[in-house]
Amino acid sequence: MKDPRDFLPDVRDGLTRAERIILHTLHQLQQERGERGVPTAMLYGHVVEHINLSPAEFQEILARLVGRGSP
Repeated sequence: MKDPRDFLPDVRDGLTRAERIILHTLHQLQQERGERGVPTAMLYGHVVEHINLSPAEFQEILARLVGRGSP
């Protein structure tokens, strides 16, 4: 079951918990891989260890974070 708080923006920076987990996980994987790019499938696999997201939800959030999604 999804926690609705995962999708509420934080008052400090406007990021949701899901967005923060994705960004934190991406940063960790980039460090592990020596600053190389991180494949989306690898990132998704690590993110779902921390939060329950469908692939579609993950893609939607990722698109919004990189500026390729609808506002």
